[in-house]
Amino acid sequence: MSDNLLPFVEVNPDKPHDAVVIWLHGLGDSGNGFAPIVPELKLPKSLAIRFVFPHAPVRPVTINNGMPMRAWYDIKSLDFNQRADVEGVLESAEQVSALVDVEIAKGVPSERILLAGFSQGGVIALHLGTRFPQKLAGIMALSTYMSQPESLTEQAHSANKQTEIFCAHGQQDEVVPMFLGHAAFKTLEQNGYPVQWHEYNMQHNVCLQEIEQISSWIQKVFS
Repeated sequence: MSDNLLPFVEVNPDKPHDAVVIWLHGLGDSGNGFAPIVPELKLPKSLAIRFVFPHAPVRPVTINNGMPMRAWYDIKSLDFNQRADVEGVLESAEQVSALVDVEIAKGVPSERILLAGFSQGGVIALHLGTRFPQKLAGIMALSTYMSQPESLTEQAHSANKQTEIFCAHGQQDEVVPMFLGHAAFKTLEQNGYPVQWHEYNMQHNVCLQEIEQISSWIQKVFS
């Protein structure tokens, strides 16, 4: 299995870790994109958290004239209901699940592993996190949306029905309009998840206030 693992960037604490955050980047980015956020979170030294930032596979992206780039799935249409290529979502969810399994095999309990994602990465984090068969620490969905929201009720695994979920979005997001993120939040809420909604005066990016609230939430989840 290890031969087929996604490559990744890692940021490790100064002492042996007992918690892991697996953070998935957006379309066209790489694991290097979010790695610099770790010191910005200003997490206390007492929290020994390992951060893993996987690189998505390179694939042609239809809406970008078939140009190959790092993507968790193809985007074949700008139609919001058909935006995520379901086959690609399932394939990437399986690859990220393998990364979670590796961390568990190394001795970190699943309930000390948090899935996070921005934009396309958030789609995978939401899809996998709600269906993962072991309890996770939390799910963080930034500037993102949900693939196949209509299938959540049937496909969700009971292991993570009480898992904390952090949803955040920019009010001026022109790439993934905020109504898509809020629709994902409402779907989670209607399915009984303990989910938070945060919105910020920003576009398709992250901001200082958001980073501060992410830090507080991570500290709460791993306390």
